[in-house]
Amino acid sequence: MSALLPSPDAAMITRHSSPEQKGRRWRMSGVFAASILLLYPLDLFMLGQPSPATLAVRVLWSGEMLLYTWLVMALEERWLPLLLRIHTALMSGLFMSIVAFTGGVDSPYMTLVPSMPLLMALIRPGDTKPAIVCGATCALGAMAIVMRTEGSALNALAWAGMVTSSTFFGVYGSSQFRKAQAAENEARVERERRESMEKLTKAERHRAQSEKLATVGRLAASVMHEINNPLAFVGSNLEYLRTEVLAQPLREELRQEFQEVFNETSTGMERIRQIVTDLKGFSRMDVEEPCECVLVDVVSDAARLAGVRLKHVAKLTVEIPAELPEVFATRRRLAQVILNLLVNAGDALEEARVQGGEVRVRGMAEGEKVTLLVEDNGPGFPPEVLPRLFESFFTTKGPEKGTGLGLSLSREMVERFGGRLTAENRPEGGARLRLELPMHKPARHGTVDPEPTGTQNPSPSGRGTG
Repeated sequence: MSALLPSPDAAMITRHSSPEQKGRRWRMSGVFAASILLLYPLDLFMLGQPSPATLAVRVLWSGEMLLYTWLVMALEERWLPLLLRIHTALMSGLFMSIVAFTGGVDSPYMTLVPSMPLLMALIRPGDTKPAIVCGATCALGAMAIVMRTEGSALNALAWAGMVTSSTFFGVYGSSQFRKAQAAENEARVERERRESMEKLTKAERHRAQSEKLATVGRLAASVMHEINNPLAFVGSNLEYLRTEVLAQPLREELRQEFQEVFNETSTGMERIRQIVTDLKGFSRMDVEEPCECVLVDVVSDAARLAGVRLKHVAKLTVEIPAELPEVFATRRRLAQVILNLLVNAGDALEEARVQGGEVRVRGMAEGEKVTLLVEDNGPGFPPEVLPRLFESFFTTKGPEKGTGLGLSLSREMVERFGGRLTAENRPEGGARLRLELPMHKPARHGTVDPEPTGTQNPSPSGRGTG
């Protein structure tokens, strides 16, 4: 039966196909042609004697199969649909000839006649015409065989009706298959279009946010420059007042009070100057390259800035051993990452209204890495939020508090110098951000520093960004 019909890719292998494709098609056609001849013993078994007629039909059928393959690869593609229909009609007629020579209505092959259009529709669901051609040929052949064998027009019409019915169901099924396939393709195209639009929208939001952050950074740098000027005047005037006031004859108690006031004011001025200096450094961090960094100094810079946010929210504890090895990183970027982690911890504690909030920063050496842990005693990460925390624009904060870029950008910064940033919940409760950094390896004998070691693909787990 399978040898009767063309293979599904018959019309696909044309003269423009590659030699490999043509060779594969020739091998397939050779298998079909050989199977047609090898089924001749079935004719002998059914008839009980040699049948030159069925052998001639099978030889003709095999030759037709090879001729069709040659024509497919020789003719232009516009002739292929017509060639396929002629090929289908010839093969269906040859099959009906074998039915006639092996007993007609009594032939075992006769029961296969109604299934022929169904097989054709199954093999070529995208084209109904071959199934119709096969059905028409088989219907006419069945009528001719019944009339010659039994002479009953009613039986002949019954057989023709069965073949026609199977043709109808085959054509209808293939048309429904095409509609379903078209609907599926449309759904896939629409889904891909929607995903592309979402990606484009997200990229546009990312670009707009990046431009906004860059503008804010430039504006902040200008504002900090403007702050420095009046800050210098205030500092000079404060020192002048200190000198003049303390030079006056005052009671000792009053002199000590003035001295304390001036000292506290000077400390506040120095703190303002340090904050402005740190912020100016962050605004220029893009020009820096990764180099060796003392982690305790970097954490101190970030903790000094984060103290403004955490002052009334939580107690900040820093435990960084002074003998900790140097790390390979961009100092300003690393300080920004740590600052963001500290601010996120403060936001989480404030939102959860934790009494006695605490944020702890711990550093330790692990193999060829230095690990920095930023922990808090807040509620920790919800299970449904944890897998998405490093996604861009994902945030658990309100629109007035977060953009969803904090941790995403932090992880990107850490990756650039070979680090790794992950998040988890502490067993005793609270959240933990784990920052793994490559150790700095000093150059030996004048050689260049080796590349930093570190994992380039961070874990997808993370925390809601701010």
